[in-house]
Amino acid sequence: MYVGALFTEGDGSPCCGARSLASLRVTVPESSGPPAPRTNKTAHPPLGRIQREEYPSSWDMAGKKVLIVYAHQEPRSLNGSLKDVAVAELSQQGCTVTVSDLYAMNFEPRATGKDITGTLSNPGFFNYGVETHKAYEKRSLSSDIIEEQKKLQEADLVIFQFPLYWFSVPAVLKGWMDRVLCQGFAFDFPGSYDDGFLKGKLAILSLTTGGTASMFSKTGVNGDFRYFLWPLQHGTLHFCGFKVLAPQISFGPEMASEEERKRMVASWAQRLKTIWEEEPIPCSPPWYFGQ
Repeated sequence: MYVGALFTEGDGSPCCGARSLASLRVTVPESSGPPAPRTNKTAHPPLGRIQREEYPSSWDMAGKKVLIVYAHQEPRSLNGSLKDVAVAELSQQGCTVTVSDLYAMNFEPRATGKDITGTLSNPGFFNYGVETHKAYEKRSLSSDIIEEQKKLQEADLVIFQFPLYWFSVPAVLKGWMDRVLCQGFAFDFPGSYDDGFLKGKLAILSLTTGGTASMFSKTGVNGDFRYFLWPLQHGTLHFCGFKVLAPQISFGPEMASEEERKRMVASWAQRLKTIWEEEPIPCSPPWYFGQ
């Protein structure tokens, strides 16, 4: 089993990072019972994981194209290992895997007028959404946006690999979403949610947190992890038409042992062996907030 380097510096969240949590020794149990054991941090949440009853030939793995949008500064981090093992496993299946390593690419996160290479439709009052929509139609977006859009167009599955920052994505990944998923390319009005322009594609969030699994429970200090997934999975991915698979969450790697971190990587690798068999989660409020 390939596990890569498992150094975990920087795999936590700035708002509830492992260093501050470790110093405070905060432990919030799932209920009024004893605190959850450390091993609860390892796996992805089981809720929403649905296996296909059959394995349709149209979902054969060989020939599938996968895009991994990766946002971490350190190749030896757990995020780096999770990215590497995904590349190895999916490539072994016969998939073509492309990685957009946003930090290594020095990807520009700011949405500015530089994203339009042609003449603005309204030079007197800059509206980013309007201008990028028109620029997409005129094929006058900046080259870095066009390149990422091409990768998305070709992908059957998109994996977003990142550490949780302030219950959201790192700024560089947020900028990728802001700039690449523009109107006209990813959505329109009409043309969102089930009719979004990226429909037919699968997407999954694979992320690490600074807190333990018990901290991200309904009774935990951070609340249910599904609450912070709503704007990412529903308001961004589903809005653009993606079919969203249940997230892969590696809880609290900076507080985990080396063996626990290895299990996190192994769990992800094992899941990827049957990722094409999974059914998407139901992207509706009850999945996130209950009935």
